[in-house]
Amino acid sequence: MQDASLMASIQPLPVEVVHLIAAGEVIDSTAAVVRELAENALDAGATRIAISLQPEQWSLTVADNGCGMDLEDLQEAATAHSTSKIRHCDDLWKITSLGFRGEALHSLAQLAQLEILSRSANSGEGWRVVYNALGEPVQVETVAIAPGTIVKVSHLFGSWTVRRQGLPSPAQQLRAVQNTIHQIALCHPQVTWQVKQGDRPWFSLILGASVQEILPQLLRDLHWQDLQHFQQEIANTTDFPQSIELVLGLPDRCHRRRPDWVKVATNGRIVKSAELEQTILSAFGRTLPRDRYPVCFVHLHVSPEQIDWNRHPAKAQIYLHRLSFWQEQVKEAISRSLQISPATLPEGFHQQRIGKLLKATEAKGDYTPKKIGKKDEEALIELRAVAQVRNTYIVAEHDNGMWLVEQHIAHERVLYEQLCDRWQLVPLEPPIILSQLTSTQLEQLARLEMEVETFGDRLWAIRSVPEMLHQRDDCSQAILELSLGGDLQTAQVATACRSAIRNGTPLTIPEMQDILDRWIRTRNPRTCPHGRPIYLPLEETALARFFRRHWVIGKSHGI
Repeated sequence: MQDASLMASIQPLPVEVVHLIAAGEVIDSTAAVVRELAENALDAGATRIAISLQPEQWSLTVADNGCGMDLEDLQEAATAHSTSKIRHCDDLWKITSLGFRGEALHSLAQLAQLEILSRSANSGEGWRVVYNALGEPVQVETVAIAPGTIVKVSHLFGSWTVRRQGLPSPAQQLRAVQNTIHQIALCHPQVTWQVKQGDRPWFSLILGASVQEILPQLLRDLHWQDLQHFQQEIANTTDFPQSIELVLGLPDRCHRRRPDWVKVATNGRIVKSAELEQTILSAFGRTLPRDRYPVCFVHLHVSPEQIDWNRHPAKAQIYLHRLSFWQEQVKEAISRSLQISPATLPEGFHQQRIGKLLKATEAKGDYTPKKIGKKDEEALIELRAVAQVRNTYIVAEHDNGMWLVEQHIAHERVLYEQLCDRWQLVPLEPPIILSQLTSTQLEQLARLEMEVETFGDRLWAIRSVPEMLHQRDDCSQAILELSLGGDLQTAQVATACRSAIRNGTPLTIPEMQDILDRWIRTRNPRTCPHGRPIYLPLEETALARFFRRHWVIGKSHGI
């Protein structure tokens, strides 16, 4: 035990040490520098951001076309806790900007050599300011510059070499920078990004109308047709417009080995929320293959008074009031996006539907636009069974082409959702007698609430089974399958799979139509409970392209 007499007395830390500690909490990596400067640019209304990195020289430049700053603001920009975003304590509960603490530029002045060039949109001249370690301007001069701001950071962590030694390799730092830019771009699709390493272009991102146009630029082999975009306003009692926006990968088209693209954003910033991320994963339950994860980006626009950003210097950990409410909104949005509805069909479907409506109104002499209600939208998708291929696939025609639907897994999806809604056990008379069951199998049957009684030496009587199984000839085999493990959901999948109509079974047109009608109305009609795609679309536009129906016949014959 250390002698108390040898301990130093408690003394206030020197100001420069306090500033250095605080700066190190805000700026802990090259990626943090990029994040803070990019967020400042977005707060300034930038639509183009250019970043140049020189990791070997520990320097970088961030340029934007935002509103810029005049000389007075430039001289105050890097002083401690200087910001244009808040004025009073109450403003902490009304934050709509990405930055608000006034820490980033002052921290950079502490940890690097900082200079800023800027020109406001309504000014005829620009200014260049160089700052000392306290964030005070030490050099001021006029420069020729377009409206916007250029921030130059050099000799990063030069005053704190220990931090340099503790950072990952340059390659890992560059990956972190790229990931940071990707996350910001997801939240702000209206921005164009140009990123260079030294004098060489590294990557660029083109602005888009929504995240659906940004994601394919970030993920290789992902096409915008693989994605579903959903956006909805959320009613609230505040002046701030609340909404939920999501872009998800359709489970029959894309999924991942890891949950690395399950992301949540709030008011323009990616945040960590284990609860919301788990809600997303649960909403995709039994739509993906085993050990696969969805591509899903959820952006919540929440009234600022419902968020506490003051959890972490990086502002990535927040406290969201009414968390359960937003979890329900996320779950409902994903559920609606996974359904096959007019909103998820190709554009050609809508064009053909509009053409039919115009012809109908023309025939009636009535050109008054009419709002299409929910029932009309549901009636748009009308599948008509026309044939069966190899007693396995149902050929279904609709107004914009045709689909091939595998009959077994379509029926399996129908039965599985029925079981999820109504898992009912019925008595068996006479009971089924099974032998050689292990204690683990008996425990599993008990978990499924099936009635099992000892019938003799190593014999057991099964007196209740799931309703779908009790009339089947292979009921005993089905019970053995259920006894091998898994939760209730696994049992429901196994029961639905065994009960669904088998491939190779011939069907009449009415039987095929019945399967189609029930399948298209399921909650998750795109995949079976094992994650297999149920249907293959062959849209009219794709058929026309394949058969070259746009060709002029005379020209194709050389006339």
